[in-house]
Amino acid sequence: MLDKTKTNKEIGEKIYNHLKQIKVQTPYTKNNEPDKIRLIEAHFKSIMEIIGLDLTDDSLNETPKRVAKMFVDELFWGLEPENFPKITVVENKMQYDEMVIEKDIKVASCCEHHFIPIVGRAHIAYIPNKKVLGLSKLNRIVEYFSRRPQIQERLGQQIFHTLCNLLDTNNVAVVIEAEHFCVKLRGVEDINSTTITSKLGGKFIEEPELRAEFMGLIK
Repeated sequence: MLDKTKTNKEIGEKIYNHLKQIKVQTPYTKNNEPDKIRLIEAHFKSIMEIIGLDLTDDSLNETPKRVAKMFVDELFWGLEPENFPKITVVENKMQYDEMVIEKDIKVASCCEHHFIPIVGRAHIAYIPNKKVLGLSKLNRIVEYFSRRPQIQERLGQQIFHTLCNLLDTNNVAVVIEAEHFCVKLRGVEDINSTTITSKLGGKFIEEPELRAEFMGLIK
């Protein structure tokens, strides 16, 4: 859930512009519409009526409002640069030069093609240079980029390039494993498949032994 007291608009704008420049930003037109919930509610009500649902039923009559609030406050708040999490980056005074790994970070996102869930986990590693990152901030960064319509390939790229930018190093690795309900519930309807994507940089590309160690540790 978004906590407005733990966000940093300045860093969010910086990251937004950086990702846009390298062409991995989510296709997004900044929208300052002040009454998004009311507008989405009205449009979703129309969709339900077109489907043929009876909105006078007490189980359905609040659904358009519920969906609108869910879209704005829960599922898609990661579109707004002002909601980027506060980040604690500290000097690497201890001169730590081995991998820092956080595995099994929750991924809860939404497919931008069909607007149904993507659920899985992310594994992140980096080798500090001059900076280290508060561990919970890795989770927050994954959460921020997940809370928008996504494709998994871009999600990994956004996390990777954000960490490279904040930590001033290319020695970053991101692996995402996720289940896509657009595959499970429609189309091919394959309930068993899992999608794995990775984005590696620096020593994780250049040194096969390091890459193998990382892959082994996240299994």
